[in-house]
Order: sequence, then structure tokens, then C-alpha cells
Amino acid sequence: MKYLQAHGLPLQGADLALAGDVPQGAGLSSSASLEVAVTQAFKTLQGFSDLDPTDMALIAQRAENLFVGCNCGIMDQLVSARGEAGRALLIDCRSLQTQNVPLPADLAVMIVHSRVRRGLVGSEYNTRRQQCEAAAKHFGVKALRDLSLHRLEADAGDLDATVLRRARHIVTENQRTLDAAAALACGDLRRMGRLMAASHDSMRDDFEITVPAVDQLVDILQTAIGDVGGARMTGGGFGGCVVALMPQEKVESVRLAVETNYQSPTGEAGTVYVCHASTGAGSLV
Repeated sequence: MKYLQAHGLPLQGADLALAGDVPQGAGLSSSASLEVAVTQAFKTLQGFSDLDPTDMALIAQRAENLFVGCNCGIMDQLVSARGEAGRALLIDCRSLQTQNVPLPADLAVMIVHSRVRRGLVGSEYNTRRQQCEAAAKHFGVKALRDLSLHRLEADAGDLDATVLRRARHIVTENQRTLDAAAALACGDLRRMGRLMAASHDSMRDDFEITVPAVDQLVDILQTAIGDVGGARMTGGGFGGCVVALMPQEKVESVRLAVETNYQSPTGEAGTVYVCHASTGAGSLV
């Protein structure tokens, strides 16, 4: 509410009751969904008709950065505000332009909670961001999106080896994101699966934000899905959830593979959610 007021919106009093089923600390953007939902509630209650979804996302991001203390980007808040049913959202984080990407009609989205609670994600997220900013400064670019893989490898010079790996993840992940949007748009789940596998490998080896239990869970899912989909960690890392894409007909066999083969380090079974892409924040009245 403080950041709604800072945006110039005159707030009146309200009694709020909050309820939700997004697991906390699981890498599923529970804080972003709460921030955007509260913003939407005040927009509806007080008739802030000029407050568009992108403005809502920016206000929510500001709250995350300044109140929570996590120097996050805009992705989680923007998809919470601008999502559309049956579509993925491709986001340009510089211009804040978005593109809806239709998902295949028979696509199933499975989320599996590893039951590993994320412990280092806040401090480590900020460290990764600082490392990426250091890499951008080394190459003289505004952001790593402005850097090609060829130049990254050719002009690394005396750049710290760890910082180089962090930058390589970002540069290659940006390209994988564009390729993934193209693969989804034409229903190519085989290509999507390869991209998801490469993404997870990069998070594990270059960005170093996975943990062994999550890596094991990804392996179980990828083996069960085969070459008609894929799996990767989602969220800030160090535990949390894995997202998997597959044809609807694969859901029960993949669920069984998780139930049979996965157990967290504390002996808990993974929690499976079968989801769909839905519309972002809105009013129910």
C-alpha cells in the first residue's frame, strides 16, 4: 500500500482478508502474486481505471525490491498482471512489451515441489545479480542481453571465471527463451524439451543455483517424459519446484514415476500439481 501511495494513488481504508494456495518458499512467485492481487483489489475498490497491468506489475516489483529486499526483475509480477488463459507470456524486460504465445491444446503443465525449502535464495539472488552487473560493466554493455556469445567468449580477458559462467548462463538463456517461444508457437515439444534440458544444465553448472535433490527430480521427470517434452527447475533456485511440459496423455505415468522414484532429503514425497495457463489478476465481482 505504501508503494501505491508513492505512485500517487489516494488510498482509502479497507479491510482485507487474504487466502491463497500458492506454496510459499517454493519458487512459484507467491510474493509476486500477493503483491499484484492486493494492487488489483485496490484498483477495483477505488476505481483506479488508469492503472494498467504493467503499472500494477511495476508497483509490485518496487515493493519486492524495497520492502522485501530482493532485487528481482519484473517477470513474476508482469505475468501475474498480464497473463492470458492458454498462453505463455514472452516478456521484453527492457521495453516491457509482451507477446502472448499460444500453447498447444493438449499440453500439460506439471509442477513438482521437491520439498526442499529454499534457504539461500534471497542473498544468493542478489549476489548473482551483482555478478551479472560486473560482467556487463566488463564488456561495456548496458545489460547482458546486449552481449553475444561470440563476444563473451572472445573478449573475456581477465574476467573472473565465476563471473564469466554467470554471464554465459544469462546470454545463452536469453536465446533459449526466444527459441522456446518459437517452439511452443509451432507445438514442437521435442525442441522444447531439449531447450529445457539445456536450461537446467546451465542453471546447475554455470549459474549454480540448483541442489542435488532438484537435479534428481529433473532427471526422473525427463526420463519419464522422454523426447516429447521436458523439465527444468523453476524459480530462484536452491530448492523449490520443477516445471515439466508434456502431452496430456503422459501425465499419469509421469506422476507415477515421481511417486515411485523421488523422495526429498528429509524423506518427504514430492507434491505434484497439474496446472494450466490462466488469466492474470482480476476481479471476481
